[in-house]
Amino acid sequence: MEKEQVEALPTYSDAVRPWHKRRRRRRTIRLLAAVFLAYFAISAFKIARNTTKPASALSTERLREDHATCTRLRTVPVEPKGTRDQNKRWVKGTKPVLIRNATIWTGEPAPGTSAQDARAGKGWEWINADIFIDHGLIKAIGENIEHLPPDTTIFEARGRQLTSGIVDMHSHAGLGSVGNLQDDVNELSKDITPFVRSLDGLDPLQPEFDFIKSGGVTTSLILPGSGNNMGGEAFVVKFAVGDSSGRAEISQQDMLAAPDAGLRWMKMACGENPKRVYGIYGKQGPFSRLGEAWEFRHALEHARNYVRSQDEWCAAADAAGAVAMTTYLPQELKWESLGAVLRGQVRVNAHCYTIPDLEAFVRHTNEFKFRLYAFHHAHQTYLIPEVLKRTYGGTPAVALFADNMYYKVEAYTASEKAGKIAYEAGITPTYVSDNPVLNSQHVVFEAAKAYGYGLPYHAALAGVTSAPAMLLGLGERIGKVKASFDADIVLWDSDPLSVGATPVQVWIDGAPQFQDPVELEKPLSPPIKPESSLAEDLAMSELPEDIIFTGISHDYVHNGTNVLEDASNIVAIVKGGSLSCVGFCKNELLALEESGTRVIQVRDGHITPPFTAFGSALGLIEIDAEGDTQDGSPPKDGITRAVDGLQFGGKQLARAYEHGVAKAISAPTTYSIESRGVSAGFKSGAKNALEKGAVWQDEVALHFDLTLGAKNDKSSISNAIGSLRAKLLDAVYANKTEAAGKAKYEEKAYLKRVVESALPLVLSVHSADTIAAVIRLKAEIESVKSSLQSSPKHVRLIIVGGAESHLVAGEIAAAGISVVLAPLLPHAQSWDQRRGLTGAPLTNGTAIDALISAGVTVGIGVEELWETRDLGLLAGIAYANSEGKLGFKEALDLVGANFDRMLDIDLSQKGLKSEDWVIWEGSPLQIGGRVRAVGGLGRTSVWI
Repeated sequence: MEKEQVEALPTYSDAVRPWHKRRRRRRTIRLLAAVFLAYFAISAFKIARNTTKPASALSTERLREDHATCTRLRTVPVEPKGTRDQNKRWVKGTKPVLIRNATIWTGEPAPGTSAQDARAGKGWEWINADIFIDHGLIKAIGENIEHLPPDTTIFEARGRQLTSGIVDMHSHAGLGSVGNLQDDVNELSKDITPFVRSLDGLDPLQPEFDFIKSGGVTTSLILPGSGNNMGGEAFVVKFAVGDSSGRAEISQQDMLAAPDAGLRWMKMACGENPKRVYGIYGKQGPFSRLGEAWEFRHALEHARNYVRSQDEWCAAADAAGAVAMTTYLPQELKWESLGAVLRGQVRVNAHCYTIPDLEAFVRHTNEFKFRLYAFHHAHQTYLIPEVLKRTYGGTPAVALFADNMYYKVEAYTASEKAGKIAYEAGITPTYVSDNPVLNSQHVVFEAAKAYGYGLPYHAALAGVTSAPAMLLGLGERIGKVKASFDADIVLWDSDPLSVGATPVQVWIDGAPQFQDPVELEKPLSPPIKPESSLAEDLAMSELPEDIIFTGISHDYVHNGTNVLEDASNIVAIVKGGSLSCVGFCKNELLALEESGTRVIQVRDGHITPPFTAFGSALGLIEIDAEGDTQDGSPPKDGITRAVDGLQFGGKQLARAYEHGVAKAISAPTTYSIESRGVSAGFKSGAKNALEKGAVWQDEVALHFDLTLGAKNDKSSISNAIGSLRAKLLDAVYANKTEAAGKAKYEEKAYLKRVVESALPLVLSVHSADTIAAVIRLKAEIESVKSSLQSSPKHVRLIIVGGAESHLVAGEIAAAGISVVLAPLLPHAQSWDQRRGLTGAPLTNGTAIDALISAGVTVGIGVEELWETRDLGLLAGIAYANSEGKLGFKEALDLVGANFDRMLDIDLSQKGLKSEDWVIWEGSPLQIGGRVRAVGGLGRTSVWI
């Protein structure tokens, strides 16, 4: 490397220069230095003048306003409490109401109950009383309330259960639209956006508000989404909008639950969501959890410095007086919200799943001294309760789903027992919808399932009433049925934690929300008697030996609808995985008891056929969001067989199996019910596809998708139907030579089997208009067949989805088409589901009621994998709300035998009838019913 030329060094002649020349140079240097110093002094003065002015140069009015702002900055909002004469949200002219003869859950234990006893479930009870509401408040609770205002409306409860309104503390309702046509959930311009507000995107015209409150939900925390580490401020609203809800106007402001309280809320999020949205390698971040932690700390540091600058100004103004200040109060809108968090003026809620996310956030709270009120989603919180207790300001609650899990890696370590474990560790569980992830109309169902998974009854009901109300800072206004509380009331047709519980009427601020509500004809039933045994954990074992089950009360395998008498003496004897005897079995018992055979006692034992998961992709997908865990999407052209992609041994299959879903019929799918290919029938408890009996039918049906997903690649629904028509007609006219070799696995061969009635055709479709096109297509194909054949058979056609099928129920029945409803209760997640029926109190029944009344063979399917474990409870909802049109056995058939009828499957020929069975403790159609044994594959799985 060459040396650089140094030009600034002095020369030899400079070094030996005479003294007079040196003195002249020094004077020149001094003069130049003085000039520069004067320049810098003037510049500094100008800069200072722009930021620090003499007091006389500033507006004294603004300085005083700024000083007054200091009081607001130092004020932490106080939770509203105390008695009131009137609810601030009350609309003048709303009539007083007396609800007479109700069975009331007040939401708190009896006076005098110790905190320890209350946590253990003591002192909680339902009381029989009247309730009087006026001026938007609960005014009185007691027996035989008299001396009422003359214009009081009397509502007869007839002994039914009454609770406070349901509180959902994680919802995005109103930020998107019915039909998913617009989305204002996330502000994705940058990762850190604590300054945006969900209120600015809330659409008060959304019809989903009526759907939601028809499930008893009166109040929700409307959060920004989880795309950002800091998503913005949230708002608590009540779902009362416009004249029909007793409100004076249609307005965002009019929906605010506590407009006079001054409370604030904020959403933050950790983990996969922000990483996925912002993590572009080499371009922007956060790309990792490391980057996310930095983003949090960097933003919080900015906010802390901002708060310090304000505090210093306020302290100086206090000491010297506002008019003596030489600057205005530092105020920057961008950091106001986050500064308010550090001042304790905003209640933070954080979407965090995993231990690294949770623990990092705990560290953030301690480093920057702010309180977190709840971790949401929070699937791994049950593993680290002591870590959560290190959170600054107090232990946060957990906002959970009951069993929505495994949909991505962050949710793969989740547990149905999470709420129970958290509660036992002293942490408050609440249950949320994350609407539209779950339909918040049914968020109370999450609490019901949590009770079934072992959370004490009172804690489960509190998890959607008083607990979220308290976390929102409104624990003395909503969430309980108590004098001086807001008159947000729900009267139910059955215990709210029972399957199918439906509101009879809902009041918000004392105003009835439904002018002519539909009430289902249900017999009056008492509240649930809490069952502490549900908290006992059962572990599965495979037992090859003989087993005796005692306490059998119902047998729906051998005796149809027979209820067995003297259940204390009825037994079920299992040998080699098969039921060898159900009844008194005296001779068999004598022999087995002498040999010391294992005896397992069950309470209210029900024997049923196994449930079948139809079209759910069970066995083809393990983690919904992870392609490596899936068989993969089916090709756009050509046909694949599900049997070639089956995967055994995963959590999805294990959870389904332990909930009685021992059979599955799955098809290659892109997502949810969007299937294309040939489905396979298999047993969920098998170890692999080679195990004898694991796959009971390689090819069950041919599936095509006609949902909105069929419009991919700039296609259309009409094109998809036209293409299917052409292929079916080609198959009708094709010669009768049977395909051989690889040709038998091509699309043409399967379509030929469809038109010959040898293979059912399953079409995924929601829209009533598309269903009508399908009916016409079926008629056209059969007409052509009729012209060519002397005795043609009908095309066996099944619709999966069917959200709008009720609109053409009679036509479906006349066409001989079967329907698998998936989901059972749609909530307009897509445009082609927008006309689905939501049920009472809004509509007279749902799609399943219309289809059954029309004579259609109906089954219940699911849209998402995790829902397979709830098939029994979904059948229970249909049964409970059928108004007697369904018997118990018929309800079981909705998730079992009806699929065999649709597909014309002969169980006896496939070895399924005698060896496939499930023994339940309690009813499989009710909360708390638990699988105790499953038979099949030559062995018995037992939970003990």
